[in-house]
Amino acid sequence: MSGTVTRMAALGDSPAGLAAPALTGIRRLSALDTVRARIALAVDLGLLTPGERLPTNAEIARALGVGEITVRRALVSLCDDGVLVRRRGRTGGTLVAERPTRGRVREMAVYTESASEVRDLIDHRLALECGLVHLAALRRDDKRLDELRRLVGWMDKATSWAEFHELDARFHLAAAEASGLEAAARRYGEVMNDLYRYYLPYPVEFLRECNREHAELVDAFDVRDPAAAVDVTCRHVEVLHRTMFVGLQPG
Repeated sequence: MSGTVTRMAALGDSPAGLAAPALTGIRRLSALDTVRARIALAVDLGLLTPGERLPTNAEIARALGVGEITVRRALVSLCDDGVLVRRRGRTGGTLVAERPTRGRVREMAVYTESASEVRDLIDHRLALECGLVHLAALRRDDKRLDELRRLVGWMDKATSWAEFHELDARFHLAAAEASGLEAAARRYGEVMNDLYRYYLPYPVEFLRECNREHAELVDAFDVRDPAAAVDVTCRHVEVLHRTMFVGLQPG
């Protein structure tokens, strides 16, 4: 591990084996199409269930890294496609249709054909994150530890996948920055941003279960246990991405 960690410090000259893969498939899509594809695929996979209310446009925009106007246009088009419905009134909003149309959104194909890109990104993330949390456990300070604990608490109270996703992204970047390796943490953030292009909405109950591993990681930092930090990171990445990207990877 120590040799790996040392090499992390020189990520500006990282070897080709750790170079981020080209995401040509996803980048062929417009921002509008990526929102359509991710929400429609989540409905097809049962991650968003009939009658489920979607978060606000602003929350979805932040979670998926697009503008609110793009989200609004995407949701309207998915209503036209029969995937979603729009209801007015205090209890209204945008909901998954009771009998949603499935397989109609052609943009989903770009995601379902991207298994190799996703696997490469997951491997890249894991290689970086293990080294970063190893050092973070040794170098963390109380201020950073308090920040991570607050984020864990907020994720426990998150009421939607969009809210959780935004906090999750902040947590992992803060954990990486606790290593003190600015260049490595910055590179890690770039990899995570590429991986988040494939992010699908997921039931918030499942996400809260994953948050237990976030808490375990903070505990490992608290007692300065790098082995425990790496162990929980390996488990977290393996389990989370085996389920989060179920529609993209072969079983």
